[in-house]
Amino acid sequence: MAREHLALRSDAAWVDVEEVLRATAAKPAALSLLDGALLEDLDGTDAAFDAWLLGERERLRDRARAVAEGVLREQTAAEAIIAAAGQLLTIDRTHEGAWRALMRAHAARGERGLAIQAFERCRAVLAESLDAQPSAETARLLDELRSAGAQRAQAVPSAGPDPAARPDPSPQRRGWPRVGVVPLHAIGGGEADAAFGLTCADEITAALTHCRGLSVVSSAALARLAGPMRDEAAIGRVFDVHYLLDGTVQRAHGRLRVALRLLDLRAGSQVVWSHRFDRHGDDLLALQDEIAAETAAQIDPEILRLEARQVTIPPGAQPTAQDLTLRALALMERLQRPSFLRAGEMLQKAVDQAPDDAPAHAWFAWWHVLMAVQAWVEEPSTVGGRAGRLAERGILLDPQDARALTIAGHVRGFLQRRPREAVALHERALACNPHLALAWALSGVGYIDLGDLDEGERRLRRYRTLAPLDPLAPLFDSALCTIALLRRDHAAAMLIGRGLTEANPGLCAGLRPYLAALGHLGRRDDAAVIRLRLLALDPGFTLRRFAHTTALADTAQHAHYTEGLRLAGVPE
Repeated sequence: MAREHLALRSDAAWVDVEEVLRATAAKPAALSLLDGALLEDLDGTDAAFDAWLLGERERLRDRARAVAEGVLREQTAAEAIIAAAGQLLTIDRTHEGAWRALMRAHAARGERGLAIQAFERCRAVLAESLDAQPSAETARLLDELRSAGAQRAQAVPSAGPDPAARPDPSPQRRGWPRVGVVPLHAIGGGEADAAFGLTCADEITAALTHCRGLSVVSSAALARLAGPMRDEAAIGRVFDVHYLLDGTVQRAHGRLRVALRLLDLRAGSQVVWSHRFDRHGDDLLALQDEIAAETAAQIDPEILRLEARQVTIPPGAQPTAQDLTLRALALMERLQRPSFLRAGEMLQKAVDQAPDDAPAHAWFAWWHVLMAVQAWVEEPSTVGGRAGRLAERGILLDPQDARALTIAGHVRGFLQRRPREAVALHERALACNPHLALAWALSGVGYIDLGDLDEGERRLRRYRTLAPLDPLAPLFDSALCTIALLRRDHAAAMLIGRGLTEANPGLCAGLRPYLAALGHLGRRDDAAVIRLRLLALDPGFTLRRFAHTTALADTAQHAHYTEGLRLAGVPE
């Protein structure tokens, strides 16, 4: 053999590619070796080598895909089909046959909500990778699943669903709102600012994918229609996009300004949200992370509110479970008792009509939590069981729903007095969506209950950064009042409590720590006024009931809070 050749003894070496090529449907284990592109670090070495490498990659993928298809065809059990379809999709994420198999298998297990989610994921992948929509066959399968859900929903008895059942979704579910993100336009800048605008859009896209209720179309998929003279109507039509996020990048005197806006394409490109970031441009990566996190945290609930306001039900038509849930959310934000009770009626109808709707169950659990917070039930502890069943059902229906997880955590902590379990669920929620402001707020409350005031405050501050205009912010500001009280900084607690109660006189959560701070400060006259206001809102509030309902695990902190209430004149 000449010196310019190198030989490898095949009988003395193990090569993963050869193992994959030898795999069969009967022995498919080697498919797990495919964890990336073949020789992915060697692109650009040589033009001829690149051409050879492209062909080898295609050959390897075609072989692996054929084996995975064979494995999928042989499966009959739903669990095995789900596993085989997942393996095929890791090889070819645009394989519609695998997506359909996944949808059918989830439906066969009664998980029709997950089946519909599989369709939404399929649609997002096809739009991003191929600039295409699901085929007519896949769309027909979705219609069949919805029709089956409608028939089962009509068969549910009026007394309510069996909590152990795995039911079907409401028949005319609107689907997740679709958001498109286009590269940010650099104003007067060079290539560096243009590159920043592109990568920033990618980071925002990645952050939005954590939001369970949104379907996101990336800037790469929208690029050909997203130029300076873009046709927004065409973007909405081609990609079925409802909302479009765009923005500008501008640099001046060492500072970087990023202006973002969200357009509602269904309302003539009306601007429905905007935000501006003015920062020093030293650490661009950190700035991208910051912009992406805050944008995702604010857009997610804003789109939820917009969808709620856009719900219209024609005369004589039956509202779907999703319609009922969205309308209920619009009423819940005000924390006004008459409208809040109407929201509860709507959520009850929603879970009865669509017992597999994870968001409806999670929001109904949250409704029970707020009922207890506002003392709109005779005994707050009595709602713990009902809220717990709803929250657990929401997690069962969608284990990756961060909002359902953090609400379930708060139910365990606040209503069931199990703060350690609560914190564990909050951590799971933040792992699913690190930009969910509600999870940061509720996890902060969880750490307060565990006695870790510093961590509790850090998380509540993070919540305020992510959601500066949240309508429920006063509710969580009351937790900051509690932190000051438990730190024995009664003057600070009094100032926080005074500001809260002046702006929100009907918020029970702010009155309790404020009253305890006044008690420790010996401000009897002020305490008498606040005590009367609290008892008018919560006539059954006593030291005994506080002891039975508070989740504070630290004995000394519990005693300090109780003593402040006693000094303020709260009855035993």
